[in-house]
Amino acid sequence: MNAASRIPRLLDHLVLPVIDLATARDRYGKLGFTVAADALHPFGTENACVFLADKTYLEPLGIKREECEAAALAGNVFVARDQAYRFRRGHDGFSAIVLSSDDAAADDVRFRKAGISAGEMLEFSRPMKLPDGSQATGSFRLAFAADLRSPDFFFFTCQRVTPLPSDRSALETHANGVIGLSEVVLSEPNPTDFQYILQEAVDEREVSAHSFGMDIETRNGVKISVLNQAGMSGFFDRKTPGHSRGLRGRAVVFKVVDLLATEQLLTANAVSFTRKDNRLIVPETPGQGVVFAFGE
Repeated sequence: MNAASRIPRLLDHLVLPVIDLATARDRYGKLGFTVAADALHPFGTENACVFLADKTYLEPLGIKREECEAAALAGNVFVARDQAYRFRRGHDGFSAIVLSSDDAAADDVRFRKAGISAGEMLEFSRPMKLPDGSQATGSFRLAFAADLRSPDFFFFTCQRVTPLPSDRSALETHANGVIGLSEVVLSEPNPTDFQYILQEAVDEREVSAHSFGMDIETRNGVKISVLNQAGMSGFFDRKTPGHSRGLRGRAVVFKVVDLLATEQLLTANAVSFTRKDNRLIVPETPGQGVVFAFGE
């Protein structure tokens, strides 16, 4: 595919390792999110997803340790990257951005040609419990991309071979008024060192570089930002060590209908936050390993 024919990918979801699903479920509930039923992957990871009205979602990811260790040894890239993340960064965090795909096998070939493949494509199926109590099964193919200089973050594309039922309206309604994602934030002292992998993962050549880092936009309008030390400090009051290199998942910015109503809910639920630039900034805590920001 040449540069002129590229069509940017949709941002599909974010992978958020958590200490365990019970802790994450409690935390997300206090934040005002509706959380789907727990779902187990056939290789030892499990999730309790938060689906948003813009058709993106969050994937809080727990593990069954022995099953995951066996899957990683067998060559499962998804599980191996998760294990490496937890070993280096702990059990709560933000480890991957997932983009949509109509053909993960073609993505796998493209990533290999570009020199950014993170390993063998993964195919699997899993059941999901729907809000009405019924069960459905989805089948998926994943193609992985990573930069060896960045061991704590990766990208993959997700093809839904057998999609799960599309009516998730009951799960997409949240007490905090969140209607979608507006920005996903990574950090790195010299953001443009990782411009190439972002361009290839998103399938978009246009990158906006600025004094705080760089941005790239997905097809559904969610901005992926890579911020330097000044950017993390200026926008999120977060310090980042200048000597620590590599992409790090740092923050998720949500769009809400009514920021005052969101503020009232967080206050009622005793969730700590600060106000900055017309956003509510919620710091990391067990079950929520990155900064959450809410804005209109």
